[in-house]
Amino acid sequence: MDAAAQKRIAGLSPDKREWLEKRLEGRTIGRGHGITPRPRTGNLPLSFSQQRLWFVSQMAPSSSFYNLNVAIRLAVYFDPPILERTLNEIVRRHESLRTTFGVMDGQAVQVIAPALVIRLREVDLRSNPERESEAMRLATEEAIQPFDLTRGPLIRASLLEMGEADSILLVTLHHIISDGWSVNVLFGELSAIYTAYAAGQESPLKELPIQYADFALWQREWLKGEVLEKQLEYWRHIAGTA
Repeated sequence: MDAAAQKRIAGLSPDKREWLEKRLEGRTIGRGHGITPRPRTGNLPLSFSQQRLWFVSQMAPSSSFYNLNVAIRLAVYFDPPILERTLNEIVRRHESLRTTFGVMDGQAVQVIAPALVIRLREVDLRSNPERESEAMRLATEEAIQPFDLTRGPLIRASLLEMGEADSILLVTLHHIISDGWSVNVLFGELSAIYTAYAAGQESPLKELPIQYADFALWQREWLKGEVLEKQLEYWRHIAGTA
């Protein structure tokens, strides 16, 4: 436990601190085995966080509230075909980027496409005297465009060419397949793979040992019965003593 967490616990009332410390001592009990690759047979369940986002999307299917939008200014020349190839290698590596969501037997399920090719939208603004304001307009337009979770793809990319060695990369994903931490991973992989491709080499990245669907299956198997009841007990306690 880090110092910040210890400080927060120390600030609790004695009874709440004693209760929480006991729960933390036994927090690894019942987790079972670690996450392992699972066969892609039968219906693939959503993780609990995905299920929450799926539920919200059913109430507001045209909302862009859960779009994750990233804009990066590139101060060096990026070759569009190589960049598109790089993005598609990342899509190939990560099943979550090839996932859409449907309903089977009354339950939401993950539908993983065996292959998916996305197109990099190129917009040449180099001769536009109002290119900065136009880039802002295009970025805003992209950010508020909703996704269709049943059709996908749930990732889009655009390259706004501002100058000979000046461009803006726009990447938009739906939160149901990504989060802030994952976006950092995506751009780390983009840098490594693009550099290799630009040098005429293959991707330097190893294949992933597990995918997000493996986590969702593990979570569903683990978080039930006694383990689930302990989690619910924690939140009931917090709600009753806050």
